[in-house]
Amino acid sequence: MQRTAQIERNTLETQISLSLNLDGSGDARLDTGVPFLDHMLDQVARHGLIDLSIKAKGDLHIDAHHTVEDVGISLGQAIAKAVGDKKGINRYGHAYVPLDEALSRVVIDFSGRPGLVYELAFSRARIGDFDVDLFQEFFQGLVNHAGLTLQIDNLRGSNAHHQAETVFKAFGRALRMALQPDPRMVEQIPSTKGSL
Repeated sequence: MQRTAQIERNTLETQISLSLNLDGSGDARLDTGVPFLDHMLDQVARHGLIDLSIKAKGDLHIDAHHTVEDVGISLGQAIAKAVGDKKGINRYGHAYVPLDEALSRVVIDFSGRPGLVYELAFSRARIGDFDVDLFQEFFQGLVNHAGLTLQIDNLRGSNAHHQAETVFKAFGRALRMALQPDPRMVEQIPSTKGSL
């Protein structure tokens, strides 16, 4: 079974073309027009072993908000489409990732219920020219459209770049764990309700 998806999202604010393979090798081809977002998405692809291609064009002359949020929405839609009925997956995933002084924990449940707990107090408001508030918008859009519960905790860190990078690496690793097939579940949906 191929777990792949392609999404085209076109609005008055953004035009996004996205494809992914959940069982890839970590190949990333990213061009969102927001370089720091590309850097973070590369971490997700590499640590999640997801092949990810994103081409986005947005109203960056205003700011990066619409582009970052809509990339999150598109990625969430693609994940939901690629994972399908969730038969045989682990469902839950978690990861702790350090980078020098920073440490983050990410926990995922493919519950079918969108929920985001986001505990991340950045040490500064911008990384280069990137507004760190936009990361919450990215993850909110993603969980709403992927139908997953996501808890993000930055446990420590004084360098905002390191804080962000640990979150995205941990997200990729937790995603990989949650989506991994469980050989003992095979054709079963990992829920006592029989559906997710």
